[in-house]
Amino acid sequence: MATPTGPWVPCSEAAVARALLFGWVLVRVAGATGTTDVVVAYNLTWKSTNFKTILEWEPKPINHVYTVQISPRLGNWKNKCFYTTDTECDVTDEIAKNVKETYLARVFSYPSDAIGSTGEPPFTNSPEFTPYLETNLGQPTIWSSEQVGTKLNVTIQDARTLVRVSGTFLSLRDVFGKDLNYVLYYWRASSTGKKKATTNTNEFLIDVDEGENYCFNVQAVIPSRRANQKSPGSPIECTSQEKVASTEMFFIVVAVTLVVIIFIIVLSVSLYKCRKARAGRSGKESLPLNVA
Repeated sequence: MATPTGPWVPCSEAAVARALLFGWVLVRVAGATGTTDVVVAYNLTWKSTNFKTILEWEPKPINHVYTVQISPRLGNWKNKCFYTTDTECDVTDEIAKNVKETYLARVFSYPSDAIGSTGEPPFTNSPEFTPYLETNLGQPTIWSSEQVGTKLNVTIQDARTLVRVSGTFLSLRDVFGKDLNYVLYYWRASSTGKKKATTNTNEFLIDVDEGENYCFNVQAVIPSRRANQKSPGSPIECTSQEKVASTEMFFIVVAVTLVVIIFIIVLSVSLYKCRKARAGRSGKESLPLNVA
């Protein structure tokens, strides 16, 4: 029998068993790691308008949940939105306590099957947020407008906020005071050239051309801010002087027509009576004289 050439590699059943066992252990470790690891939150963002404030983050959870904590810069952490599968948390009630304070938030990630476990889970910090300086200004509302002659009067309604003092919700004006300005943009309805007026109250009274229609909208502004100075513009409104003039002209025409009709009726009645009187006199003159 020929003797095989080359090195001989041993391959016993024990070696095969050890290799299979080692592979099984690796699979188990990999599986355990996949079920216990959690994804740390990222892209933490403050979304705030008129002090209603939401903290948002990513990603959508799969095998984990989140808990949020918020704190003033020199205060204590407070838990919000416990073990949630959402990726946002409303923290308005916390920041509304002092809108001039600077806040920090953090989002903890927990495995879904480890809620209530001890030890600090991984977390991500948010950027700092100062509501008074950073909340977006909401779209203002025009409460009333009136054009009389050469004056256009526009009144703005302050938006209500969720900032509360002694049980009463404050308006933007209550919170910002004279820091809050309104800008009125106005133009002739037949033109595209805009003018603007600014006030730190809620009312505009501006000079316009009599008989001309005007369109306008308003914007809230906080000039002292470095960012987020301006709100979106309000919906555009327009005056309707032509309609008023047409209505007035209609009543004038009706009144003149009535006067003319009455005059014609009176004149006709007068002429009729005059003719009748003349006819009576003519009849008497044609009768023969009585001879005594």
